[in-house]
Amino acid sequence: MPLHPLDLELPKHVEHALTDYLSERRADAERMEPTFAGAVDALSEFVLTGGKRIRPTFAWWGWRAAGGDPEGPLAAPVLTAIGSLELIQACALVHDDLMDASAVRRGRPTVHVAFAERHREHGWLGPAERFGLAASVLIGDVALAWADDMLLAAGLPTDALRRLSVPWRDMRTEMLAGQYLDVLTQARGDASADAAVRIDRLKTAAYTVARPLHMGAAIAGGSPELVDGLRAFGGEIGLAFQLRDDLLGVFGDPAVTGKPAGDDLREGKRTLLVALGMERGADVLHDVLGRPDLDDAAVDEVRAALREVGAVDAVEERISALTASALDLLSTTPVAEPAGERLAELAVSATKRTR
Repeated sequence: MPLHPLDLELPKHVEHALTDYLSERRADAERMEPTFAGAVDALSEFVLTGGKRIRPTFAWWGWRAAGGDPEGPLAAPVLTAIGSLELIQACALVHDDLMDASAVRRGRPTVHVAFAERHREHGWLGPAERFGLAASVLIGDVALAWADDMLLAAGLPTDALRRLSVPWRDMRTEMLAGQYLDVLTQARGDASADAAVRIDRLKTAAYTVARPLHMGAAIAGGSPELVDGLRAFGGEIGLAFQLRDDLLGVFGDPAVTGKPAGDDLREGKRTLLVALGMERGADVLHDVLGRPDLDDAAVDEVRAALREVGAVDAVEERISALTASALDLLSTTPVAEPAGERLAELAVSATKRTR
């Protein structure tokens, strides 16, 4: 079945919805307090100048999988509603960068770093880093609040909003629970594979793939069988997506990923890759994990050790197994076409990406 023009140019349409919404809210913010417009500009730049629009894409295809009609009157409200997922993502990334003390995101200074520098440039009072911290917390909070606002203002029918409220509520809680578990796991020094997978399923798989699919299907009134199948498929692909991200965090090209090579190691992230490396005898990890001064030579040493003990191959095998499992689940799910074919393609592209 051929794809509709909206299917083919989905990221562009999501971008337009976000641009319109953020422009409107900036005007509101400036009327309330002119200085606040600068913070809103930082959020808008963060949202509109980067990102792969993965979450809205899966939400759109969840809607199409349940029979959503791109020619119908709901298409425009759906595009606005799923665009709100990019604001959820912005909140997660801005706060995550702060908690991880990351300096670079998408090839640019992270929000807390950029606002600390703004403080220094103006010679304002107090510690610059504390100002950057405060600004990033508030900007992330704005993104989360405006995500709710954008969803509610999208123009969806009342019954669709009611159905959508369950995955929307659960997605946000799962994301925050996963983030807390990530922080707690690092504090406890738990480098087990089970802990890493639990974090990935809550923090990434649910709100990246499974819940967006659930949201889209809920808007269209999809059956319980469809929702269950899409969530199961999304859970497997979402976990595989994160495992690919973990590999890129250590082996990715900074020019492509937009983050310094080895940043996950400097931040002390307890990923499945790290857990398997430790289990299999990559002892260098005990010495370097969480060291902010880790240089390129040390990162290369870790890379070599992870390859030598088979941790990289093990993660690649896990990604392949999860993708195969997801495709099997999709094949038995009552998905309306062309969503089935497109979701299968997205499953592969999301897990074989280079950025």
